[in-house]
Amino acid sequence: MTRPPRRLLVAVNPAASFGRNRAVGPAVVERLTREGFEVAMLREANFELLRREAESAFAQGTDGLIVVGGDGIVSLGVNLVAQTGVPLGMVATGTGNDFARGLGLPHDDPAAAIEALVAAVGRPPHAIDAGVIRPGELRTWFANVVSTGFDAVVNERSNRMSRPRGASRYTIALVRELATFRPRTYTLTIDGVPRTQRAMLVSVANNSSFGGGMQIVPHADLTDGLLDVFIVHPLSRAGLIAVFPKVFAGRHTDHPAVEFVPARHVRIEADDIVAYADGERIGPLPIEVEIVPGAVSIFR
Repeated sequence: MTRPPRRLLVAVNPAASFGRNRAVGPAVVERLTREGFEVAMLREANFELLRREAESAFAQGTDGLIVVGGDGIVSLGVNLVAQTGVPLGMVATGTGNDFARGLGLPHDDPAAAIEALVAAVGRPPHAIDAGVIRPGELRTWFANVVSTGFDAVVNERSNRMSRPRGASRYTIALVRELATFRPRTYTLTIDGVPRTQRAMLVSVANNSSFGGGMQIVPHADLTDGLLDVFIVHPLSRAGLIAVFPKVFAGRHTDHPAVEFVPARHVRIEADDIVAYADGERIGPLPIEVEIVPGAVSIFR
């Protein structure tokens, strides 16, 4: 019989949703404490300080890590718990919350998310897949999507914008990048098979969505032991504008310029492209991406 976790770390992103949900972290701690858990809250002035504090506290041992925020802090959590067996839980308070969406957790109601978490920590955790990225000797884990094309360029612009404060910031950045973006030439090696082609974007998905609910791979499964390579072949500006609204609802899958390739290992090479994973900047291509089945234990 699985012993319920008793000691929990709660890491709170101070900048999630531009600070609009600052009260949620203390509410999570108070609720878990009432349930009888020993809880330590980590909340720093900025994300880099939080990362360092979380790494230090995690290394001292815990029965579970709870993250409060959006997909940025999910990235922090996944990189701490992957292959350790320590379960990860979340209360979604960010602008995108794609990880919560993929898990079927509340993603737009913090109070409901807290109650879902309390119920989940009383049950045995579930195992889900995670991807690992290797640019050179470095290694980064991801739960959702790696972006290496038009979507990554949009992410670069979105991260430089201070307004608007919400999911629409990504959409506005997308519209602005449409004016100048051109297809890139990629060299892909998918499960050992090389191919060179022009494309608007190449993304590698573990989860179904990114960018606050854009269903780029509606059929993605967090437990199938596979990645899904999402390729958009060259399109005119008008064609790209026509496709992107369909992505939000997952209605782009039969478009002739769209291709999905299941894979376990992918190498991506292209000039002048910076990769992003779960909204976090990874660095310039080339990168190698691999799925690790069951790498992350989840309170769900």
